[in-house]
Amino acid sequence: MVVLMVLLELIILLVVGDNLPPYNRIKPAFERVFFYLYFSITKQMKTTSFDKISKMDKQEIFGVRAIIECIEANQNLEKVYLLKDQRSPLFKQLEKLLREKKVAHSYVPIERLDRFSNKNHQGAVATISPISYWNLEKLIEKVLEENKTPIFLLLDNITDTRNLGAIIRSASATGVCGIILPQTGSARINSDTIKTSAGALFTVPIAKVDHLKDAIYLLQAHDVEPVAISEKANSTVYELDFKKPLALIMGSEEKGISKGILNIVSEKAKLPMEGVIASLNVAVACGSVLYEIIRQRKFS
Repeated sequence: MVVLMVLLELIILLVVGDNLPPYNRIKPAFERVFFYLYFSITKQMKTTSFDKISKMDKQEIFGVRAIIECIEANQNLEKVYLLKDQRSPLFKQLEKLLREKKVAHSYVPIERLDRFSNKNHQGAVATISPISYWNLEKLIEKVLEENKTPIFLLLDNITDTRNLGAIIRSASATGVCGIILPQTGSARINSDTIKTSAGALFTVPIAKVDHLKDAIYLLQAHDVEPVAISEKANSTVYELDFKKPLALIMGSEEKGISKGILNIVSEKAKLPMEGVIASLNVAVACGSVLYEIIRQRKFS
């Protein structure tokens, strides 16, 4: 309606306008049309974009048989939530398939499942990942073919989706070649992760593994040096040589890096803390270390 009114004004000015030059007569109406259309289209684009992202949280599958079919069709399931104490043959079949295919799953009370939806879930709900995960071995081989000094990023105990998104954003900005997450004990990749990463989630390859230890051994076999960032380290990140192929390991603020992982990593470093605060947010710390790597490689 507003556009039609402004266009009508434009026509009237053209037909019965005063003695002003034509351009000056139509300029105000033209500007109103232009700005109205611009802001309307921009608003619609933003709304559509965020609508699409928010719908990713709703990509869920309900029912035992439906989940079995998805697993057999090799769909990217993020996690499966199962009702405790179910004993039907079909449910047992699903449990067996989850173990064989190494799909992340956990047992939860009925109240947790009911929170997903009011649909008949039959004691099983699965969430679908918005991305496809890489096979780690193939990812390493591909990266090393293209990059002689790559940066891999391993995330241990990172359970906050927004922290994960912020880390992925920094990883994309600093040229990280691949991110490696554990199958269990890691934040879900959902709309919050995508929003916080500002879309960077779709620019960095991500692999999931059963155990980060196995990923570390595999990277070492390809001459990629793992470096754990831990407040327990003696050296700072400014004392290490980051010009070689690296696998940077970050842990959460609460738990840090698992003791088992620290035991198999020889290179450890920390960020110096000069104030009264004992630690940094993991996303901030990760960004700081990644940019020190960039500084050493490109500006030293």
